[in-house]
Amino acid sequence: MATSRDIKRRIESVRGTRKITRAMELVASARLRRAQEHIEALRPYAASMRRLMSQAARQSGSLQGLPLMDERPDVQRVIVITVTGDRGLAGAFNVNVLRAGFHAADELTAQGATGVEYVAVGKKGAGTLRFRGKPVARAFEGFSSSPTYADASQVAEFVVEEFVEKRVDRVVLVYNAFKSILEQRVTVEQLLPIDRSRVVEEGEEDKEPSRSLAIFEPDPDELLVRLLPTYIDTTIYRAMLESAAAEHAARRTAMRNASDNAGTLIADLTLAMNRARQAAITQEILEVVAGADALE
Repeated sequence: MATSRDIKRRIESVRGTRKITRAMELVASARLRRAQEHIEALRPYAASMRRLMSQAARQSGSLQGLPLMDERPDVQRVIVITVTGDRGLAGAFNVNVLRAGFHAADELTAQGATGVEYVAVGKKGAGTLRFRGKPVARAFEGFSSSPTYADASQVAEFVVEEFVEKRVDRVVLVYNAFKSILEQRVTVEQLLPIDRSRVVEEGEEDKEPSRSLAIFEPDPDELLVRLLPTYIDTTIYRAMLESAAAEHAARRTAMRNASDNAGTLIADLTLAMNRARQAAITQEILEVVAGADALE
């Protein structure tokens, strides 16, 4: 049976752990606020670009000959982009993304794909994929908590080149979308080829489609050729920002739960220490009484 001294050492150890988890919770909360601000700042730009693409597509009248919209009926080679974090201690945040990525790969294989490769964005995802023996075409690490547009452009440049050069036939993006502090939803979407409905229709941010007539210089076809790569960059950047916010929210929740559990454990250990101390005092009293009886 543990002595009161041993239990006291455990209490001090748990208190030290609770201090760390509380500090990590505060850091995650501060980073979450910044990540939410970045998402809010990106939305007007993304909405304006979607609107411009839609107007150019309507005036063009034809979406043929655009490499990034090249639908290939026979899908053989596929890239799955998994956006995870560089660090753990965020609950099931990274595991859920990888599980969804594996499921998407299995579905594509069942549909006839002969080869699936992974592009890992985040150290945790890259490590797990390599540990499981999955083919990793490229890994990008070191910016999961605060990604920049340049980071997204690096990822986009690689997958666009693979698709345009016809080394892959489809690119799928898997990430955690930030809904609220308590909800992060795993999202799987086709990145390449670009869905035609996303180009022709107005963005979701617009309640009513624009009826204004835009005059494009250069012509709409050439403008679309230039806009589509930017659209890919922005889509990946948005996914990375959503993932960063979701990661901070998941870590904040995990650290709060850890702090609460540490408090419960401290209360249980304190009760056990008091019981052990009372048992020791009772034992000493019994020994004194027994000694006094022996002297009589």
